[in-house]
Amino acid sequence: MKRFLFILILSFFAIVCFATIVMFFRKANDKNELTLYGNVDVRLVDIGFRVAGNVNQLFFEEGDWVEKGKLMAILDKSPYDSQVLQAEANVEAIEATYLNAQKLLKRRQELIGVGGVSQEDLDNAEANRDQLWADLLQAQAALQAAEDNLGYTDVFAPTDGTILTRIREPGTVVNPADPVYTLSVSSPVWIRAYVDEPNLGNIYFGMPAEIHTDLKNGPIYTGQIGFISPMAEFTPKTVQTTELRTDLVYRLRVYADNPDSRLKQGMPVTVKLKLNARPRS
Repeated sequence: MKRFLFILILSFFAIVCFATIVMFFRKANDKNELTLYGNVDVRLVDIGFRVAGNVNQLFFEEGDWVEKGKLMAILDKSPYDSQVLQAEANVEAIEATYLNAQKLLKRRQELIGVGGVSQEDLDNAEANRDQLWADLLQAQAALQAAEDNLGYTDVFAPTDGTILTRIREPGTVVNPADPVYTLSVSSPVWIRAYVDEPNLGNIYFGMPAEIHTDLKNGPIYTGQIGFISPMAEFTPKTVQTTELRTDLVYRLRVYADNPDSRLKQGMPVTVKLKLNARPRS
């Protein structure tokens, strides 16, 4: 019985010692790690046309995944096709007149030596040729602008993302820059977090970060500090920390990779920073 009691007491002290060692190393690790709390801020892009017109087709619905470069919507091209045809005809007409002016100038230059034309006639022919050349350049620029406007009747996805909102429908007349879609950018996303003044000196641009979600056994995302606010502010009420909410803090923006698109707008996350990490040179 005494032997059993001795073994029990010895086991108890061994467990206490082990727990003490674990707590000691955990506190030591905590000193080398800064934990922040924040929320995901997904960047949004309003997709619109650069010219006015009647919306002809929209190819995506809300929630659809879109790859960069995909055609998203088309305007009615008829007015812009007509403008291109008109500009092309104008270029051809001026070019024909310019070529004729070139021939006329050449004849004047041949006759001036034998007194067949006056110097004034030669000067007028040369000025007419130069004016038509300028008109031709202007007409070619107008044609290029017409072709550009025709191209602007198609709108393409500027980046990978998810359609958050489909704002317009076919048949809608839109002005330039009127949004027809709102696109949620997939990666990278931003984590908005706050750091108190005593720890501000430990933060630097490009500092690596680990982003943890509330999902049990969920993936750990990587990121880096991309913005440190130069101005202090009071802790927002939405930020959950163990410190008083009236403490002054500095806003951080952590750029996070989001390869599986599971970081969503407004999602609460935990950001862990290794304080012994060296700044990138």
